Amino acid sequence: MNDRDTGQLNRWRLILGGYASEQLAFQGDGRLENGISCTDLEDALDFLYGREQGEDVRRDGGTGDSRLTAATWITRIRKLFPRETVEILEKHALESYGMTELLTDKEVLRKLEPNQELLKTILQLKHLMKGDVLEEAKRIVKRVAEQIAEKLKQDIRRSLLGRIDRNSRSPVPSIRSLDIKKTIKSNLKHYDEENGRLVLEHVYFNGRTRRYNKWRVIVAVDESGSMLDSVIHSAVMAGVFVKLPMLDTKLVIFDTQVVDLSSYLEDPVATLMSIQLGGGTYIAGALEYCETLIENPHRTMVVLVSDLCEGGSVQGLLGVSRRIVESGAKLICLTALDREANPVYDRQTAQRMADMGAHVGAMTPGALADFMGAVMNG
Repeated sequence: MNDRDTGQLNRWRLILGGYASEQLAFQGDGRLENGISCTDLEDALDFLYGREQGEDVRRDGGTGDSRLTAATWITRIRKLFPRETVEILEKHALESYGMTELLTDKEVLRKLEPNQELLKTILQLKHLMKGDVLEEAKRIVKRVAEQIAEKLKQDIRRSLLGRIDRNSRSPVPSIRSLDIKKTIKSNLKHYDEENGRLVLEHVYFNGRTRRYNKWRVIVAVDESGSMLDSVIHSAVMAGVFVKLPMLDTKLVIFDTQVVDLSSYLEDPVATLMSIQLGGGTYIAGALEYCETLIENPHRTMVVLVSDLCEGGSVQGLLGVSRRIVESGAKLICLTALDREANPVYDRQTAQRMADMGAHVGAMTPGALADFMGAVMNG
């Protein structure tokens, strides 16, 4: 049997699992082509997927070197598998097999890969965390929020800071912001008549806008479980908005109650850890609260992030929506707000709100920033 056949048999043996050990043993030296031990791979996979048999797999077992625990399992899979596979295994452990010990043991939590899926799980299970474990969770929340914010900043700033102020100079040379008239006028005295050319001693550029008549942006986010990705992106996006000079940003989250998180926007950890997932949904009540935050309707955008599945009176929701639109404020209903923007929502309510003048759709944060920029420049 050649090395290729041996490798293929060992891979099949891994697929079949430890229960096939009597019928099919690992071949050759029991290693794959990359030198990784098939036994180590099997122990790591059995620790997780052996739970399909309903057994306690936290055992001394097989031919492994030592007893596997959640902590040692995390360490092992990081050595055995590529990062993408590790993230899938961690997701299965948390979502499919309820391995909450991954989030209640500080050392285990520290070894998990910080990403949006882990952030979602922390937000769902933060009630189980205390002391050092909670502090470690907050560190992960901060890191992931910063990762998301970094991806959003460029698009948002491009959309909302892209206006040119032609009354100020910019020290940053860019052909896009070249002030041609001022440059020519100031250099006419250096015109070379003999060679028929203008010698540029000073070149002037337009600066970015620094003074703004601010727009108030009120972001109201439905915190029901199905909206979790949108909740995360809304909170992080509002944190980016609050640092922009042309925006006065408010953030409220709601289920049947409304919580105003505007004072926490500078702290993404406090904002995200304040989210309470689940419960009912009373959209009309949230919009009624947003009404109290509107001071100058013609320079206000109310961004409602919700699947529009109203737990209260739909007529009440339509009534408050109509009042906001008729006041002159812009009402933007986002049925999804995340990197995928895949909406699941009440289409009938969405259509009725669109008919009264609300802007309804699913957007990525970048697309929302483009839309807001168009409204502000219109």
